[in-house]
Amino acid sequence: MRQLLPGREVPLGKYTTVQRLLPHRARRTVGAWCFLDHFGPQSVINMPGMQVPPHPHMGLQTVTWLLEGEVLHRDSAGSRQSIQPGELNLMTAGFGIAHSEESPPEHPPSLHGLQLWVALPAGAKDGEARFDHHDDLPRRPFAGGAYTVVMGEFAGLTSPALTFTPLVGLDVVLDPEAAVELPLRPDFEYAIVVMSGAVTVDGSSLSPHSLLYLGEGLRSSRVQAGAGPARCFLVGGEPFAEELVMWWNFVGRTHEDIERARADWADGERSARFGTVHGYAGAPLPAPPLPTTRLTPRGRAPVTSS
Repeated sequence: MRQLLPGREVPLGKYTTVQRLLPHRARRTVGAWCFLDHFGPQSVINMPGMQVPPHPHMGLQTVTWLLEGEVLHRDSAGSRQSIQPGELNLMTAGFGIAHSEESPPEHPPSLHGLQLWVALPAGAKDGEARFDHHDDLPRRPFAGGAYTVVMGEFAGLTSPALTFTPLVGLDVVLDPEAAVELPLRPDFEYAIVVMSGAVTVDGSSLSPHSLLYLGEGLRSSRVQAGAGPARCFLVGGEPFAEELVMWWNFVGRTHEDIERARADWADGERSARFGTVHGYAGAPLPAPPLPTTRLTPRGRAPVTSS
């Protein structure tokens, strides 16, 4: 079942606006991928660029993938790592970690990329936090373009990035009017987002700021660029069976999981759970108030009546 899921504009920090494509009311996860923001391309000449103060995460991995620009990551485990296009920053939150993301003072003129989250399964959601940076990812050229395996395994290429469920994240670059037949796994579900240009995916037209859910049971998908160059990102994985509670920057299983995490963040240094991010010139983000109604675990897509 194909679904075209339009994005919605969401402010990210003070200076950046993103298109939020997941979660969507019609599709909450694709495999274990549970969150997808597309930001830019945005001119940041004489501007601060991305400025996201320290904030907490739990129960997920953050995946940062840039097309243009530079972002500096700091976290409460002591990591400090700049990321540039073609490199992967991967933070595994586990039971809890905090981080900040910012454009350095001397930064390139444009900012463009993706921020994704991967939900951790029950056996890993309360694990130890860690951060990994990868600057040498497997890449395969083809006639008219190339693809890079950012996460997981694809067509015999395997990313060095840490994963906890079978999944894939694939960056695809196409020359004008070039096409590629992507081999897919029928036990996976897939979706694709165009980051630049315009493409047709199995005959369906797609432009930036929308996510096309392709469904399950596919063995291949044909992606073709239009009159200009194009770039897109394929996400996929085994359907994630666990129900999740997603609120603010947390992925849990119950209302109490979220309530406890919020209280621990509000406690600041009185709680050792999320730690302290050192070096960011600004205060941490405060957690918003919890909703007045109880947070309910939800599956990968809304239940429809027959």
